[in-house]
Formats: sequence, structure tokens, C-alpha cells
Amino acid sequence: MRIIKTIARLFKPLPLGGVGVGLLLLFTSCTKEETEAGEWDNWQERNEAYFASLADSLNANPSQWQRILCFSQSPATNHDTDKYIYVKKLENGEDGESPAYTDSVRIIYQGRLIPSATFAEGYVFDGTVFGKFSTATSSTAKLLVSGTVDGFSTALQHMRRGDHWRVYIPSTLGYGEEGSGSGTIPAYSVIIFELQLIDFSHAGEMMPVWSSRRN
Repeated sequence: MRIIKTIARLFKPLPLGGVGVGLLLLFTSCTKEETEAGEWDNWQERNEAYFASLADSLNANPSQWQRILCFSQSPATNHDTDKYIYVKKLENGEDGESPAYTDSVRIIYQGRLIPSATFAEGYVFDGTVFGKFSTATSSTAKLLVSGTVDGFSTALQHMRRGDHWRVYIPSTLGYGEEGSGSGTIPAYSVIIFELQLIDFSHAGEMMPVWSSRRN
């Protein structure tokens, strides 16, 4: 996937085929198809409403929330809201520069869909996190900024080492009208990443290994 234009081909992950299994055990009269249909009913409309509601969070707490224009769009032009991402800043990292589009990054991340009937916090479709989000217990992924979907690469280009954000990406800057090739992310999905930038390196440079930095 592409979080990568590949996280979805690399980060377009765990199958949604398992969705509704618990409901089938509880309601044996329902077919698998009926259960899954209910999970994703009016999915496009629900995702559009969810993303629109993030403007209220920004207005209520502008010191923690930010709306960022997609890196490929000109700031001199007026744009529709679906050309922006929203970020909630959970923890500030170091002062310094941010990755460029051509850089490589090392990150900890977890990707979810919006909340749904079975998944109150959103279906987890991919990530390096096992249990609670923590730099001490999570794995990392190393990838090219340019190899990710536009919303994800936009966030990375505004982060600094150690920044810990929750990133909300509209479908237009994610997997669009088709969803992920593997079927784990439905069409028109807002994708939500809890994301921490551990390190990055410029093109042609070596990035320190994660284990040596952690120790």
C-alpha cells in the first residue's frame, strides 16, 4: 500500500474480513454479510461528517490542534477542507528541523479507522505498537517520506524529532474512492494515525540504529 504509497501496501494492512465475528456469535440469525453491511453503512457520509467535526476541536483548543495544508498544494490558493489534515499535538519533541520530502524517517505509529459499531476506538489496520503506545515497548518502522500517502507525508514534513501527534487524514489525502488494495481500508475512509517521529536522515546519509539511540 502507500502509508506507504506502500504503508497501505505496506501499511494497508489487517483484513476487515474479521469484522463482525463477535456479532455473529451473539446474533446467529444474522448473516456475515448483514453484519458487515451494518458496520460500514453510510460509510462515506459518516467519514465526511467525522472529518468536518474536527474543525470544532481546532476552534476549541487552537494551542493543541492544528490544520495543515497538504504539502503539494499552493498556500496562495483557496482550497477545500479535504486538502488539509488535522493534527492533535500530544507531546512536543526537540527544537530543530523537520524531514524533507526526500528524507527517510524512523517512526512509531498506529493506524485506525473512525469509530464504528464494533470498534469503539476505531478499527486498527496497521502499526508498530503492541498494547499501549510507548517508545519503550513499541517497534519502529523506517520509510521514505515520499513513499507515503499525501496526508501522512504532509504530517511528517511538519514534525520534529520526538514529536508525538494524532493525525487525521481525509480520504482524498489517503486511499480515496478505492480504499486500500488489500481491502483493509474501505473507500472514503478518514485514517487516523498516532505517530511519533523518532529520527530522520537526509538522502544519502545513514540513520543511527534505533537500538543504540534507545540505550
